[in-house]
Amino acid sequence: MNAVSLPASPALRLRSSGLLLACAIALVAWWLGRELPLIGGPVFGIVIGIGVRNLFAPGESFNPGIQFASKQILQWSIIALGFGLSLTQVAKTGLASLSVTLVTMSVAFASAWLLGRLLKVHDKLKILIGVGTAICGGSAIAAVTPIIKPDDHDTAFAISTIFLFNIVAVLLFPLLGHALHLSDLGFGLWAGTAINDTSSVVAAGYSYSTTAGDYATIVKLTRATLIIPICLVLAMLVAMREKRAAKHAGVVSDFKLSRIFPWFILWFLVASAVRTGGFVPAAIQPAIHLAAEFMIIVALTAIGLSANLRKMASTGVRPILLGLGVWAAVSVSSLLVQLVIGQL
Repeated sequence: MNAVSLPASPALRLRSSGLLLACAIALVAWWLGRELPLIGGPVFGIVIGIGVRNLFAPGESFNPGIQFASKQILQWSIIALGFGLSLTQVAKTGLASLSVTLVTMSVAFASAWLLGRLLKVHDKLKILIGVGTAICGGSAIAAVTPIIKPDDHDTAFAISTIFLFNIVAVLLFPLLGHALHLSDLGFGLWAGTAINDTSSVVAAGYSYSTTAGDYATIVKLTRATLIIPICLVLAMLVAMREKRAAKHAGVVSDFKLSRIFPWFILWFLVASAVRTGGFVPAAIQPAIHLAAEFMIIVALTAIGLSANLRKMASTGVRPILLGLGVWAAVSVSSLLVQLVIGQL
């Protein structure tokens, strides 16, 4: 018994302070979200988290728990949401949103290339910002980094820029959605196709409404799976370029599909299948959704606690302008496609 418990105990102690801090702030954010539902708990979580991080600067001992909450707990929350969504609904939503997703992805890559040339941003940084905006923010950037092998400061530039517009989207999209009188499904499709990170999509969606949040989550997860073909195409392009440039015949690559595959999406589908099969009693579904909502707030709080405003400001103007231009192009194109196909 001791042999089984020993490995987990140090990890738990290492993460405890950061997890407790994120959960404590999340409780406050959850309460504020109940009092002011137009803003919502996720938005309060990320804003309070940013404030605590930059005003009080929690020590290094908090980082392991904060990082765990921002990644693992977010994935668990998405899986928990799957227990409340039928697989039929997931498949229908994914297929319905695919046309909008493909258009916004094409717009993201085209605008990143064009604006990058105008702003004289080099190719690797253009790819990082384009992929991050087109697919899933920091996760996509992390996935393509071992393929294109950018400098560390380029990766930092891209992640900081993407994160900046994630925060703006969480705060701005619900307000714009209400101003434009978007339906729940229309807003969910807009958020799911035009906001970068899964956490920000979830935050904006559920700040608008539960229906919008459910729809935005499925759309975003469908969009996130496209990182697989994108990475495969990039890997082939890089391999061909290196072969042409290299003196030797082949090239050794550390690219592995298993490393970039978003496994939590598979478990989300499993949870949805369990729900579809009638194995989740209706009586406990509200409790599961409440737990998922709170885990989302904890994850968003942790992301806020990770945000260094000074580092984000120091990334320079050109990457931020590139990120702004690509993000604006994607946001507008998503609304235009929905208007054309009548899904607003």
